[in-house]
Amino acid sequence: MADSSQKIVFVYNADGDFFSLVKDFFHKTFKPSTYPCNLCGITYSIKNFGKKKEWKHFINRLNIPAVFLHRDEFQERYTLPDAKFPSAYIETGSNLELFISQEEMNGFNNLEDLKSFMLEKGKGFGVSLNQE
Repeated sequence: MADSSQKIVFVYNADGDFFSLVKDFFHKTFKPSTYPCNLCGITYSIKNFGKKKEWKHFINRLNIPAVFLHRDEFQERYTLPDAKFPSAYIETGSNLELFISQEEMNGFNNLEDLKSFMLEKGKGFGVSLNQE
């Protein structure tokens, strides 16, 4: 069972300022194969200008909350100088533990790969899906 103070912290390999968001939008639209954030690439829909419905549904069914941060936002909140992005962490109280490494995140070919990995690795952290 997950600790009630736990959350998953997803970190995009992109900054959250307006200029970066606009630049990233055009990069994802016109050269998606060279975009450096696989987390963005597999969880966002250019057509819908936001997170894929399937991803939102999956995240909402997790038994712990999920937080999404841009690289600069993560670096403002946490002191992890060797952090690599995109990645995901399990935060429990003031402890941050790597959940999905940059290498793992960049290895997913699609959203289904990410979801399956999260459920399998999440067992060790008490992460699961709530029943519908």
